[in-house]
Amino acid sequence: MRRLLPALLAVAILPLVHAEPRKPNLIVIMADDLGYGDISCQGAKTYQTPHIDRLAAEGLRFTSGYCTASTCTPTRYSLLTGVYAFRTKGTGIAPPSAPAIIQPGAATLPAMLRSAGYATAVIGKWHLGLGGPDGPDWNAEITPGPLDIGFDHCFLLPTTNDRVPQVYLQDRHVLGLDPADPIRVYQKKPSEDHPTGITHRDTLKMDWTHGHNQTIHNGISRIGFYTGGEKARFRDEDLADEWVKRSIAWIESQKDTPFFLFFASHDPHVPRMPHERFQGLTPHGFRTDSIVQLDWCVGEISAALDRLGLAENTLVVFCSDNGPVMDDGYADGALEKVGDHRAAGPFKGGKYSVYEGGTRTPFITRWKGTIAPGVSDEVVATIDLFASLAALTGAAVPEGAATDSVNVLDALLGVDGAEGRGELVVQDNGASGNFGFRSGKWKLVRHDKGKARNVVVESLLANTDVPKFQLHDLEADPGETRDLLEHQPELAVKLKKRLEEIVAAGKD
Repeated sequence: MRRLLPALLAVAILPLVHAEPRKPNLIVIMADDLGYGDISCQGAKTYQTPHIDRLAAEGLRFTSGYCTASTCTPTRYSLLTGVYAFRTKGTGIAPPSAPAIIQPGAATLPAMLRSAGYATAVIGKWHLGLGGPDGPDWNAEITPGPLDIGFDHCFLLPTTNDRVPQVYLQDRHVLGLDPADPIRVYQKKPSEDHPTGITHRDTLKMDWTHGHNQTIHNGISRIGFYTGGEKARFRDEDLADEWVKRSIAWIESQKDTPFFLFFASHDPHVPRMPHERFQGLTPHGFRTDSIVQLDWCVGEISAALDRLGLAENTLVVFCSDNGPVMDDGYADGALEKVGDHRAAGPFKGGKYSVYEGGTRTPFITRWKGTIAPGVSDEVVATIDLFASLAALTGAAVPEGAATDSVNVLDALLGVDGAEGRGELVVQDNGASGNFGFRSGKWKLVRHDKGKARNVVVESLLANTDVPKFQLHDLEADPGETRDLLEHQPELAVKLKKRLEEIVAAGKD
């Protein structure tokens, strides 16, 4: 572990002789379905991610950085609440028009930081539900939502882009909605002549492979049915540009006060439809073209911090919500063009999997002048940002809140000798009964039904028969190729018991 630069010591000493220094700005950049090996500083060779690499070169790159679920919604839930998602019903992948999963009054990361004087915003993908028990009324004020759980501002893709509707949510309203053309979201096909990816497949500019064949927008069929809102609908190719523009404008508006920005990219999640200027830049199709687009976003935000003189007072955390997947419902060439690229790097599994490739992802912290550049093998996770940022900012964590979040601030900042997590539980989605439990160098894998998905990322997504329990030594075998369960029976019993204790804790 590398030592902190003298600047951090100066920050600690200054209050003794001067007014208290301004609290650092905080930016969390979360990619979507980005694998450990998808960035060039971690093994990608056929294309480059120079702006993400620059973050790593100027900060601390973690070789054991995790999210706590291998799917979108539960990871985001745990990031914002500091609680394992498997403890709460309804935290699996949110369907179209899902109601708000995090309710007003819940203790959240943005609410905690706002209580400490921070301006807070989320820009990008939400996918945590909106509105009351029946979901959002897209044609009226939408509440509850991000503004009811601690964010001052939001500019969002309300769900995830393979689910309807394709509109922006700005604070509490759909942006640019014509009242004379209301949005209607349906459980079933609204009419016999409603175009879908099945009935109008020959009109699609990106074909589907499984599911994703209902309402068509922008030549791409989605999950779910909707009509209306034509003037409010966005073009997929423009998402990244719009979010960068909005993020930089918000940073500029808050440059004189401490701020927290959650920049939630959609790249490289399906449907992968990057802006035309990125299409064809890589040899692996739109999936890695979208990663190059993500890298551009990181570069634009970093350049804005430099231009505004904020880089030395801003902690940037770069991470992903889960690991990679190739064919996730669209015929975009990701599987056919994968070649020698290994999106999960040296790890087994990917999205939907509790093997390492599903939840061990890129994880970088940069605070220029404070974090000494280097590489850390300490275990840190996105769920720990709650407790760690509370410690950094002096914010109070409400009693009984963030019960699964661990203060690993010193590890995130690269303090010499600092340790990360001693144990960590990861899940796949919802209440499947699939868990990974890391304790030190040991990893217990549990599949209650003996089925695993996306075990080999560079193949068709499918279920695989697996043992209920497996045991791996991650130091000797990071690829989880050798099951040591029978060779370490006492350790296996101990880890099984501890995992069950953690999973059972806090259940209703």
